Amino acid sequence: MVPELLIIVQRYKYLYTPTFFVNWLTVEFGKIRLYLLSHKQHSIIAFVSTSSFNIMIIGITGSGGFIGKHLTSFFELKGNEVRRIPRLSEITAASEIARIISGMNVIINLAGKPIAGRWTKTYKKSLFDSRILTTRKIVEAINLLDVKPELLISASAIGIYSNEGEQFENNFKLADDYLGQICLAWESEAKKSNPLTRVAIIRLGIVLGKAGGFLKRLLPLFKFGLGGKIASGEQGFSWIHIADLSKAIQFIIDNKQLTGEFNLTAPEVVDNKRFTKTFASVLKRPSFLTVPAFALKILFGEGIIAVAGGQFAPPKRLMDEGFQFTFPELEGALMNIAVE
Repeated sequence: MVPELLIIVQRYKYLYTPTFFVNWLTVEFGKIRLYLLSHKQHSIIAFVSTSSFNIMIIGITGSGGFIGKHLTSFFELKGNEVRRIPRLSEITAASEIARIISGMNVIINLAGKPIAGRWTKTYKKSLFDSRILTTRKIVEAINLLDVKPELLISASAIGIYSNEGEQFENNFKLADDYLGQICLAWESEAKKSNPLTRVAIIRLGIVLGKAGGFLKRLLPLFKFGLGGKIASGEQGFSWIHIADLSKAIQFIIDNKQLTGEFNLTAPEVVDNKRFTKTFASVLKRPSFLTVPAFALKILFGEGIIAVAGGQFAPPKRLMDEGFQFTFPELEGALMNIAVE
C-alpha cells in the first residue's frame, strides 16, 4: 500500500487496518488525489493533496532498542521509509557503510550499549566504543558520499551535565565522571560531519514508556508496593514521554534552521523522591522503601553514577523554539502510561 493510503487508514485505525481494504481506486486532479478504498459494504473516500507529503528515507542505528523501535513505527506510520542500519562494530570499511546509508535523507544515530550495568574495565570500554566508534564510522561514511544526508541526529545524554543545579544546553557545568567524558567525546564525533549535513545533538533524559526502558523495569516493583526512592531521592530526574521524544525529533527535522544541542526532557523537571511519590500515587500503591546507596555501589561499582545520579536539565532550546509538549507534567505522563 502506498504511503498516502497508510496515512489515510491510520486516521480510521479504530475501524480498519491497512490489510482490510482489498480494492482501491485512484483519480488525480492536478495536485489533488482521490482515493476510494472499499471492502464489501465498507468504503472510505479521501482527498489528498500530493504536495502535502514530505516522504523521507530515514536511517536508524540502534533500531532494535526501546527508542529505536518506537521511532521506526512513528515514522513509518507517517508514510516514510525507515531503514534499519545494521550494527557497525564488525564493518570496518567506511566505503561499505557509505553504501548502506546512501540515499538516506535523515540519519538518527541511537547506537550505544546500556549504561545500567556493573562498570568493569571491559564494560566501560564497550560503553565508549559502542557510542564513539559507531558515530565516528557514520560520520566518516557521510563525508565520503557525493550526495549527503540532509540531517544527522545523534544521541547523547544529560549525563554530560554535572548534578549541581540547573543545566542548559549552552550554559552548563560538565560532569567530572566517566559518563560525562563519554558524552563529550560522543558529541564531538558527530560534529565532525561535513557542513553540508545539518547536525543536531539530542541529549536524552530518562525516557518514559510502557513498552520498554526505565518504567518497564520499575512497573512490577511499584505494582507490588515495593517501589521507593533511590538513596537520598534529592538527585535530579529529568524525564520525557516517548511520544514527546518522537514529536521533538520530528520538530527538529521539520525546522531546518535548527542545529546544535537539545535537551530532550520535559518542562517539569523533578527529583527522584518526587518521581517515586507520583508514580506510586498514580498506581495507588505505597512507596515507603529506600534503596540505599551502598547497596547500589556493591551492585554497579562505578556505574552507580548512572543509577543513583541525576541532573536537572530543562528543555530550554525546544521551548524557546516553540515546541509544544503533549505531556509537560509528570503526573499526566505517568497516568497515560499506566492506563495504556
